Amino acid sequence: MPDIELRTDRLLLRPPIEADLDGWAAFDADPQAMAFFGGPKGRAAAWEGMATVAGMWGLRGYGLFSVIERESGAWVGRVGPWAPPEHLGTEVGWALLPSAWGRGYATEAASAAIDWVFAAHGWAEVVHCIDHGNEVSVGVAQRLGSPLIREAMRPDGTPTRIFGQSREAWAARRPLTLPPDAL
Repeated sequence: MPDIELRTDRLLLRPPIEADLDGWAAFDADPQAMAFFGGPKGRAAAWEGMATVAGMWGLRGYGLFSVIERESGAWVGRVGPWAPPEHLGTEVGWALLPSAWGRGYATEAASAAIDWVFAAHGWAEVVHCIDHGNEVSVGVAQRLGSPLIREAMRPDGTPTRIFGQSREAWAARRPLTLPPDAL
């Protein structure tokens, strides 16, 4: 797995490690956190999900980052690139523990991840797949400068909204801020 760390003022983003399982499993077991991710799951399913993300890192050189609060060292969520085969686009998504909601962490972490995928992987656009009813995530997308670009159906038949923007639109709003040692 790549040795990558992205740092923001308050957060550290890095590929998941086995020690993240407790945080990952706590997220997956939380009904509020999992409201738009298929509902609560047990520890075994959390392990499978974390292993899938680790596998994407191994196969593609990117995947969801574990998000660590720098001050406390606590695992607070997963944010980052997600683009498996037949996905609805080159996505940067976010999913944080409810205890981390309302602090601006999703926007802060997603901004760093978007900078990174544009700089390190040359993505032409970034999208955010947001289920109907998830207006908090719509707010994050809007703060990132990503408008609604289309409606779509997930492979399982669930309708979703696709927010997003091009690399050029992102760069026009803010220069890429990837630190040189982050690659």
